[in-house]
This record gives sequence, C-alpha cells and structure tokens, in this order.
Amino acid sequence: MNQRVLREAASPPSVTPEAEMHALLRKPLPAQAAPAWTGSALGTVVQSLPDGRFVVEPQPGGAPWHCPRAASCLLQPAVGDVVLVAGPQREQLFLIAVITQADPSQSQLVAEGDLTIRSRRGGIALQASSFALQADKATVDITDMAYRGAEVRVTTLVARFVGRTLETVLDRLSLLTRSSFRLTEEVEQVRAGQIDMQAAQSLRLHARNTFVTSQALVKVDAEQIHMG
Repeated sequence: MNQRVLREAASPPSVTPEAEMHALLRKPLPAQAAPAWTGSALGTVVQSLPDGRFVVEPQPGGAPWHCPRAASCLLQPAVGDVVLVAGPQREQLFLIAVITQADPSQSQLVAEGDLTIRSRRGGIALQASSFALQADKATVDITDMAYRGAEVRVTTLVARFVGRTLETVLDRLSLLTRSSFRLTEEVEQVRAGQIDMQAAQSLRLHARNTFVTSQALVKVDAEQIHMG
C-alpha cells in the first residue's frame, strides 16, 4: 500500500487541453528579424527640420528616418510627399527624389548655392500664365533682344539709360515731370504740324543768331515790347 502511494505521488499531474492553450497564449512571440536592407525604400515626409533634413516615415511602418536632401533632388519636398530614400545602410540615408507630391499645384526648385541653367546646343523657354522675378540684384547681358507685349508698367526711383542710338515710334507721347533738363551738343530738330508752348512765368530764347520767319503772319502782342 505504501509503495502504491509513493508511485502515485511521483507521477506528474495530468495537464488539461485548456491549460495548455492558456500557457501557449501567454508565451511571448518570437522576435521577428528586420527585413534585409535593399538600398532604397519609399516613405512619406512628416516633418521638415530647421537644419535642412526631413523626417520620413517608412511606408511599411517602423521608426522614422532623418534624411538630408540629396544635391540631385532640386524639387523641394513638402509634408505629405511620397519620397524615395536611398543609402548604404539604414542609419545613413538620403532623400534622393520626390515621387508624388501632396499638393502638385505648388513646386519649388531649391539649390543651396549658385544655380546655372545651361543649354549647350538649344534654347531655353519659359511658359506660364504668370511670371514673377524677385532678386536683390540682377544683371542681364543680351546681344539682341526683341520684346512684344500689350502693356508695360515700370516703377523705379532712379533710371539711367546709356546708349548710342534711341529710336522711338509712337502714336502719342505724354510726359509729366516736375523739372526737366535736356542738353544737346550738336543739332536738335523738331518737325510738327502745330507747336503750342506756354510758360507760367517767363519764356527765354537766346542764341548768337535768331531767325523768326513765317509765310503768312508774325504777331507780337504784349503790354510792352522792347526791341534793340
């Protein structure tokens, strides 16, 4: 009798299927290894940092990347854009291209230094419904230029034109100025159908020789006339 009791005490207790299921559910899952890095991946820009880097969230999920923009990516990324990042390893990635823009109506080409657009054999054309140019200083050097437009408005504090020949063909010329000074070293000629000159205070004509001629009438009218 004592031997039977000892054998029953030494045998392990039976485990029910329900207990095995609960133990299996409580068991932690094995850690999944990160997929091998292929060199490039897609992500979404979630933040633009002050130092020029971008926070990119991987599309499959995971920890976000902090990527500087590659020099070849001239299109400025914006929040919400789908971008392509690439690099030798996950800890050293660069944002190399914008794949899809969140707002295609606004695009910016950004370069850190001087930017030159050059065509070796062809021309460069800019076409847009509106065009705006803003710079602190601009220099335009063109051998031959032709401009055609409906209207030009120029607002400036100081304007200087230096050239050899100026030819202007107009239907009407209106000039409003507070003070005007014109100096002609050689010959100045005016041909007009009718000339009307009026001065509020005084009008002076002076030359070594002065000729006033008329085919029909010369009229001098004043309160006082001094000759000689």
